[in-house]
Amino acid sequence: MSNYIVTLEAAWLVKSVEKVEDAMNIAISEIGKLLNPDLNFVEIEVGSTTCPACGEAFDSVFMAAGTALVGILLEMKVYDAESEEHGARIAKATIGKALKSTPLDIIDVEEFEGSLRDKKKKKTSEEY
Repeated sequence: MSNYIVTLEAAWLVKSVEKVEDAMNIAISEIGKLLNPDLNFVEIEVGSTTCPACGEAFDSVFMAAGTALVGILLEMKVYDAESEEHGARIAKATIGKALKSTPLDIIDVEEFEGSLRDKKKKKTSEEY
């Protein structure tokens, strides 16, 4: 069994917004409310998109008529999965339960060393 960091991308719609920064903040806030407190271990951030013309990265937000589509990255550690595919399915199912009817794509699955037991030991030692 292996441990994986799984990164998913979600498309989040924000209505009645005037600025790109506001759209990003609202999207992160709304997703955070849906994930917390049960999934407070999921990292949330705005994704980036590469400009086809110049090749530079920019925030993944598209605005038109006061409505924004924000690309959000969700990162989750999955412990004791049988394979990368299994880890990705676990993350997608876990996050997907909280974000019903939100499109999710698997962006990256990366193996890491350590175990859930190590995490618990570290947290316990930090508390004292």
